[in-house]
Amino acid sequence: QVQLVESGGGLVQAGGSLRLSCTASGSILSIYDMGWYRQAPGKQRELVATITFGGSTTYADSVKGRFTISRDNAKNTVLLQMNSLKPEDTTVYYCNADVRAWSRTRLVYWGQGTQVTVSS
Repeated sequence: QVQLVESGGGLVQAGGSLRLSCTASGSILSIYDMGWYRQAPGKQRELVATITFGGSTTYADSVKGRFTISRDNAKNTVLLQMNSLKPEDTTVYYCNADVRAWSRTRLVYWGQGTQVTVSS
């Protein structure tokens, strides 16, 4: 089985920074795309940033210039550096990974979520 574990969330003042980390573990053969999503109460889960195995990235318009996604393929880890945080960034952030297991099964996995709270 494959598990994704996030860390790095917390409480920060507006204008501050946080660094989220997500590490995949288990019988992993390879990981294709990885990403970060967030979901506010009453809203659909939205894409924050994605990164391919080769390092190509995409960002939501709302975070461009403030957030940076990166990954360490050797460690099966994806990071999200969040700068210039705003109160509207407050919500739960979820890690996502498209994983090929040693069994050859390919599935999309989600982390349990980590809370980010930005005070005004």
